[in-house]
Amino acid sequence: MTWKARGVAALVAITLAGTMSACAPASSSDRPGAAAPFAKASQPAFAVTSNVAADAKDVPVDTLLTVTASSGALEDVTVTGAGTDRSGKAISTTVKGSIGADGTWTASERLDPATTYTVVSTGSAPAGDGSVTSTFTTTALSLKQQVFVTITNQSGTTYGVAMPIVVTFDLPVTDKKSFERDLKVTTVPAQTGSWGWVSDREVQWRPETYFEPGTKVSVEANLNGVSAGDGRYGQNSVSADFTIGQSRVTKVDLAAKQLTQYVNGQVVATIPVSGGKPGAETRSGTSVVMEKLAQTRMASETVGIANNSADGYDLMVKYAMRITTSGEFIHAAPWNSANFGRANLSHGCVGMGTGDAQKLFGIVQVGDPVVVSGTKRPLDDGNGWTAWNVSWQQWQAKSALA
Repeated sequence: MTWKARGVAALVAITLAGTMSACAPASSSDRPGAAAPFAKASQPAFAVTSNVAADAKDVPVDTLLTVTASSGALEDVTVTGAGTDRSGKAISTTVKGSIGADGTWTASERLDPATTYTVVSTGSAPAGDGSVTSTFTTTALSLKQQVFVTITNQSGTTYGVAMPIVVTFDLPVTDKKSFERDLKVTTVPAQTGSWGWVSDREVQWRPETYFEPGTKVSVEANLNGVSAGDGRYGQNSVSADFTIGQSRVTKVDLAAKQLTQYVNGQVVATIPVSGGKPGAETRSGTSVVMEKLAQTRMASETVGIANNSADGYDLMVKYAMRITTSGEFIHAAPWNSANFGRANLSHGCVGMGTGDAQKLFGIVQVGDPVVVSGTKRPLDDGNGWTAWNVSWQQWQAKSALA
């Protein structure tokens, strides 16, 4: 064997010896100072993060709470609040929400002022199921900072085909975009429509054309905690569900002094009438029946005319159907019978015989359109429910989101 071969053999022997030594079992006495066996790694516990910190104070009421699992998987979130009502009475509330596809729970409603909320989040993690509880308190608001919301449309009621959805506010709304974003209308069958702001305290919704008879309408005004601008916020959320009845359209031609009533497109009544006299002409345009009163008092003092003046009046009137907020009605006017079909000599209302008024009263629904023509005095915007007195394009332009 040459020296080179002997060197290779020696190297192999050293390598094998090292391998055997490494694989052989050894006791602690054989390996002084050897490390202890590896410990099992600890498993992460369930934990969450939120856009509202635990124990936070003066949280804005327009906050939409979110909760996300920072460790593990979120399975449920419950949010309950403890506060007081306007009278100081203790009340409790809950905040609804849902977990989205990304695993984050997001509230579907905003918060009440001066309320302490408790958030309980539950879920799972490698270490097992867990629960995290936190609290926070919202900022206090005065009543002057809270806008009370009302829907004129009443649930369970049947309205005419021109009935707008009318939402009113007790204080001015300047952040109209924020409010309008949280207004929702659902119609079955579906019909295209738009919101239009009549004033800082009223917004209405109408479809492009009259509602289809039989339509089911649902409206949600989820405005609690929503910014109304100028440091004000919505005080409450409201909703309503109603139905649209038959198509019943009233047309009043004051040039001809005649009223024609249509039901589902068919003429069911032709009635001689008398409208407003010169200086008190009935307004021409498309209005909507706002209320029906089997009997009501009408006094000239309500429109600035003294009752005891030559032009004054104070009467109990039957079968009155209001078409403007300023006081125009269609009603029975037996004292003016000589002028029905002949002359317009009322103080602005459309009058007719008692029998005809009773018949019409039995046909007409709140929400029916009333189309008046034949006078030079136009219906002024906002004097009643005047959404149909403008074109569809003009109405859409009244939306804050247009």
